[in-house]
Amino acid sequence: MTTTRRKTSTTTGRGAATSRNHAPAASGARAAGATGAEAVEPAELPVRSGEESWTAAEVAEVHAELNSELARLRAEIDAAEAAITGLMRDSNDGAGDDQVDAGTKNINRESELALANNARDMLDQTERALARLEGVGFGVCESCGQAVGKARLQAFPRATLCVSCKSKQERR
Repeated sequence: MTTTRRKTSTTTGRGAATSRNHAPAASGARAAGATGAEAVEPAELPVRSGEESWTAAEVAEVHAELNSELARLRAEIDAAEAAITGLMRDSNDGAGDDQVDAGTKNINRESELALANNARDMLDQTERALARLEGVGFGVCESCGQAVGKARLQAFPRATLCVSCKSKQERR
C-alpha cells in the first residue's frame, strides 16, 4: 500500500515572518560551505531578552535531537503502514464475522490510520524545523517575527511560534 504524504501548514493565514528570500535580523548566519549543525552560527540565532546566546554544543544537541526524531518517526510510519496493510488484508476476510467483529476491525484500522497520519504530520514538522535550523528562520516566530526563545526551542525544537502567539492561537 502506498500512501501520499500531506503537507500541512502551521501558519495562521498571515504571511510568515520569514522566507527563503527574506531573512530577518539575527536569523542565523551560516558558515560558507558548511552543512548540518556546523552550518549554524550559534551567536546569530535569536534569543529572548534575558537569555544567553546559543553555543555550538547546544545547536549540535538540537540538531542531533531533530535527526534522531526523524529516524524514529520514519520507523514508526513504516510500522504503521505495515499494520494498516495487514488490517486491510484481514478486513476482506470477513466471512462469518458478526457486527462486533466487523466494528472492532474498523476501529483498529481507523486507529492505525490516525496514528500514521499523526506521525506523518510530526515528521513534516521535524523536517521543517531541521531545514530552518540549517537554513533561515530557526528561532523566529512565524507570526510576530520576534524570537521564539532558546528555552522553548530546547524543550520543543519544532516550535514555530513564540509562547504568546501560540497562546493566542490556542484560544481561537
